[in-house]
Amino acid sequence: MQKKGHIEFWGAGTMRTFRPLWVAEELGLKYTLHGIGPRTGETQTPHYTGLNPKQKVPFMTDGSFGLSESVAISRYLIECYGTDDTMVLPSTIESRAREDEWVSYVYGELDETSLYVMRRHGDLRGIYGEAPAAVASAKAYAEKHLEVVAQFINGRDFLLGDRLGLADVMLVSCLDWAVHYGFDLTDSLLRYQAVHHGRDAYGRAYDANYAK
Repeated sequence: MQKKGHIEFWGAGTMRTFRPLWVAEELGLKYTLHGIGPRTGETQTPHYTGLNPKQKVPFMTDGSFGLSESVAISRYLIECYGTDDTMVLPSTIESRAREDEWVSYVYGELDETSLYVMRRHGDLRGIYGEAPAAVASAKAYAEKHLEVVAQFINGRDFLLGDRLGLADVMLVSCLDWAVHYGFDLTDSLLRYQAVHHGRDAYGRAYDANYAK
């Protein structure tokens, strides 16, 4: 374990801020959470802009090291603090490539291309404008790829191997997002989602991320 310093997170209330918190809880890390929200003005203060000029969440510091983006933060935490009893990065070139394949697929096709488009022109339509055709198209696109995932995940507790990995964190967060937007998930996806909802670390991260 390569402890660098006190871990702090900025950002709460979204699926993207949830991911690194879940990883931190799985790893048993102590951290401070600054539960600022996106588009609240809190990311545009001089102090926060000095930390993260992108003015987005999530953001993490580990001592003097700062990092943004949910995938990058989560992978960093696993690599620095993972153990055989918690989460570790895949051990071979092939298994790392397979994890990258799934992380990229879930993030690219479900998060960015589908669910975030629905958020952008649904929940955030007051900022970005209404685009019902784009929302409908994004939902149909997500349903197509959820069917691919459903076939692959049928009977599995984990996307890869026999333990929780970054690809699972990405997928479960997107499934939660999809349910929030009224998707009808298949039985195989609902079963897989329920397995991970039962994890203690998931519950702790959820409570922290969505604390009122």
